Amino acid sequence: MRRRRPVTGPITTDGYPTSDGRPMAETDHHRLLMTALIESLTDHFAADNDTYVSGNLLVFYEEGNRRRHVSPDVMVAFDVPKHLRLHYKTWVEGKGPDVVIELTSATTKREDRTKKWKLYQDVLKVPEYFLFDPFGDYLNPRFQGYRLVRGEYQEMKFAGGRLRSRKLGLELEAVEDDLRLFDPRTGAFVPLRSERVAAEEKRAEAERLRRIRAEAENDRLRSELQELKRKLAGG
Repeated sequence: MRRRRPVTGPITTDGYPTSDGRPMAETDHHRLLMTALIESLTDHFAADNDTYVSGNLLVFYEEGNRRRHVSPDVMVAFDVPKHLRLHYKTWVEGKGPDVVIELTSATTKREDRTKKWKLYQDVLKVPEYFLFDPFGDYLNPRFQGYRLVRGEYQEMKFAGGRLRSRKLGLELEAVEDDLRLFDPRTGAFVPLRSERVAAEEKRAEAERLRRIRAEAENDRLRSELQELKRKLAGG
């Protein structure tokens, strides 16, 4: 008798797994891009305690059935408390994701346009669904966006080379092999976490140099004042 393969990875105390046993990403670039998008969105919505950003997390959509799950590369859910989760259960949260981004690869190209498409459209009813093929090998065009209209996905139209996410309040643009988030309110790309850290370090260094110069100027003024007092006292 052939043994059944396990359906998923580690099981939590409530009986729901935390892994589907599949790799996080097909290539280093897919993994780094997924991480960068999750970090940028997390930082962008950092002040909003009711916006949950995640990715590569099992989303269960049928209560009691631990086989009914999907793992979006990147997801954002609004009006959902922000805290760490082992998995995402739609019946617990009261809703599914509002935005999903899938990074298409050789192993996901069919699933992203068939199984996941129907699941996001018909079951989870995800309002906005984006697909990005970093190398342009499997999707034409390599960046696509869809908005749920009367229960069916309709393709978004590009404006200025970007697709607008009404839910995020941001625009998405393919920049070489990367997918970047553009904030129309600031007129700039949402910083990558590495860019944000570099900018903070630059500001800190500028502040340190300002203090050094200010202290040097204070020392110079004190020295001049002491010299003036000495001359007056000698006169």
